[in-house]
Amino acid sequence: MAETNNPIAQPPSSAPEVSRVTLTIAGLKVDIYGLSELPEAASRISCLWLHHPRLRVKEDMASIASEVLSAYHQRGPSPPRGLIAVAFDQRNHGSRLVDDLANESWRDGNKTHAQDMFGTISGAVTDNIHLLDALEGYLFGAGHGHGAKPDSGKRHIDHNMVLGVSLGGHSAWQLLFAEPRVTAGVMVIGCPDYMRLLEDRARLSKLETFTTQDNGASFFGSKDFPEALINACKKYDPKGILFGTGSISSPPISAADQERLRPILDSRIAGKRFQVISGGADKLVPYRTSEPFLNFFKESVATWYEDGGCYVEDNVYPGLGHTFIGRMRSDAVRFVLDSVVLADSGKGVIPSKI
Repeated sequence: MAETNNPIAQPPSSAPEVSRVTLTIAGLKVDIYGLSELPEAASRISCLWLHHPRLRVKEDMASIASEVLSAYHQRGPSPPRGLIAVAFDQRNHGSRLVDDLANESWRDGNKTHAQDMFGTISGAVTDNIHLLDALEGYLFGAGHGHGAKPDSGKRHIDHNMVLGVSLGGHSAWQLLFAEPRVTAGVMVIGCPDYMRLLEDRARLSKLETFTTQDNGASFFGSKDFPEALINACKKYDPKGILFGTGSISSPPISAADQERLRPILDSRIAGKRFQVISGGADKLVPYRTSEPFLNFFKESVATWYEDGGCYVEDNVYPGLGHTFIGRMRSDAVRFVLDSVVLADSGKGVIPSKI
């Protein structure tokens, strides 16, 4: 089935492998890439958090960690800044697996697929925020931890980014809306509208709770998508945060909607950078499930919310399915490296690409 394929799998990369150390941090096994390669004089550290796909494990993110860090080292970073990448197992995955069925879909016999997957997504955000609080203290302590020299000054993680694939793409969206310290993100074959994604999946799965007579309206609030899950979406998911269960505003955005939405956007995503990577032929997370939100988002940051300082890059790759290969990866690497440069440039953000 499509879900068991590894969307990160691709031919072996020519990028050199980078160092990896696995530590137990705040009760989680965490892989840290690039500590040994940190420049001796690097006092400011950028951290790229890596969120893996459903049915995969943290080790699957090793190849993209190597590609990003190798490209950064080849570019020749300025001595004051270093870059590391960090991966951890999503809940009920890898070292944290407790129930195989809970990771499966409706079609594969999991009756609580919608609740289970959303819990994993929002749980990853909670875990990542907890690790943000703890990581620097574990790695650098008073400033002289892993790889730091006694005379190099204190090291601080002052810049955080996220790159997530599939399930990890969903959690990357939520993390950007939840955590002020994470200021740039690559959302690979993920979706910012969980309700729309699962409604589409319910239709394709021919669930009895999805009926064409009401165009799926009765699905929400049913046993397959209960009220508690709707409330969780309104609390944590980007579309739910901005629009609840209502329709997404279509451009042009009315003055009333602008007035309502501005303080929410200011508090959650002002000044942040977003790169969206989607397969044009993706059947598992179809671009159409993200498109209404992305149309609103791109239009807003280019017009009435231009002063919010956001950068949104929406890349759809024709013919590619639920995968993260080739140009998708090189575009992601470019975006991450540009984001690191901007962390020290003092030039703000690049104008939005529509």
